[in-house]
Amino acid sequence: MNSNFSASFRCIAGCGETYPLHEIVYTCRKCGSLLEVSHDMDRLREKSAIQWRELFDSRMGTNRWPYGSGVWNKKEWVIPGIDDENITSMLEGNTNLLWAKRFGSMLGMDDLWIKMCGNSHTGSFKDLGMTVLVSMVNEMIHRGANIKAVACASTGDTSAALTAYASYGGIPTIVFLPRNKISTAQLVQPMSNGAIVISLDTDFDGCMRIVQEVTKDNTIYLANSMNSLRIEGQKTISIEMVQQFNWDVPDTIIIPGGNLGNISALGSGFRMMLELGLIKKKPRLILAQAEKANPLYLSYLKGFKSFEPVIPEKTLASAIQIGDPVSVEKAVRALKEFDGIVEQAGEDELADAAALADRTGLFCCPHTGVALAVLIKLLDSGKISKDERTIVISTAHGLKFSEFKIGYHEGTLKDVKSRHMNRPVEMEPDAGKVKKIIDQKLKEQYG
Repeated sequence: MNSNFSASFRCIAGCGETYPLHEIVYTCRKCGSLLEVSHDMDRLREKSAIQWRELFDSRMGTNRWPYGSGVWNKKEWVIPGIDDENITSMLEGNTNLLWAKRFGSMLGMDDLWIKMCGNSHTGSFKDLGMTVLVSMVNEMIHRGANIKAVACASTGDTSAALTAYASYGGIPTIVFLPRNKISTAQLVQPMSNGAIVISLDTDFDGCMRIVQEVTKDNTIYLANSMNSLRIEGQKTISIEMVQQFNWDVPDTIIIPGGNLGNISALGSGFRMMLELGLIKKKPRLILAQAEKANPLYLSYLKGFKSFEPVIPEKTLASAIQIGDPVSVEKAVRALKEFDGIVEQAGEDELADAAALADRTGLFCCPHTGVALAVLIKLLDSGKISKDERTIVISTAHGLKFSEFKIGYHEGTLKDVKSRHMNRPVEMEPDAGKVKKIIDQKLKEQYG
């Protein structure tokens, strides 16, 4: 345990309330606002920017516990006081930053990158937050807290990450899922991890209301993104991307958003690097929403002067099918601070963008499709320049959404024209006829 650095919960509304990280609290008891993890920045400034860079670089790729994790190799900036023995990690993070050379060339971009956050244990970026939350629960249990389970509402990926990490740490898990609104692969993950899976005849927002009621009994710990411990893990994406560019800051970052914890996490990571001098400029943050679940986009059109929840319609981007996001205040703050843009994508746009990217070797989830579709729209409108260094955050692995892929190439997705459909050619085993079809297909597809 490193006593040189410390952190606590702080009210985001500025009312002055603070709470220890080992206390079971999710919102400010004084004003009801969300909390954030606040670090002792004066202590952190005792190391220079160069020293922090060198420390983080020296840990990358190490097998020394717990620094092999892309989250915990930045422990002092995450949860500095936690005992290493209580950290629950599967060496998450350290995901590849892929130069999308061929896809970028289709768009006229030479500096387009995809941060492959789906290349993780459970196939989504949610692992980054869950290692922190579950580790802190483990720490609290070892301190004597009467926590008998952790619980979350989920559109799929949150439940997969929570149940994997809690099961690894030996902590019982309860997940609330909207019935028939997530992929089979997402449903089977918490089932396989031994969680108590409750499928409710409602949407995510309905599940969220139930889990908040259930966790009022402090023996069940709330694991949704309103719990700011998760943001501490997710913010390491910002630091890791800059580190992968030898501490050079990209121009633009696009990330899909539903409950909106992800955009606030990006802002938190960049804010911390700026305050401690590791970087000198800000990137522009762009939030991509599905048109059928777009409350923040509608607020953005009004200059964020007001925010009204929506009733989300069914969208292919099921993980961001959220109409009443809990982290809206944090998201708006991040977008204002980082010259943010909010844009939306329709079903046809997101499906075609994912399919086009797949033709260059990617295998995109529908949520990444939303971000790619927004990239294309903003390029067309001139809001993103083709010469900008742009990173698209791929939040989950495409293998978790095989029904989406199959439906696209079979032409069965509602509201989708499947312009890049690619079906198997079924024919008799005649070599001459096969060769003729191959020649025809090569000419059609490659000229």
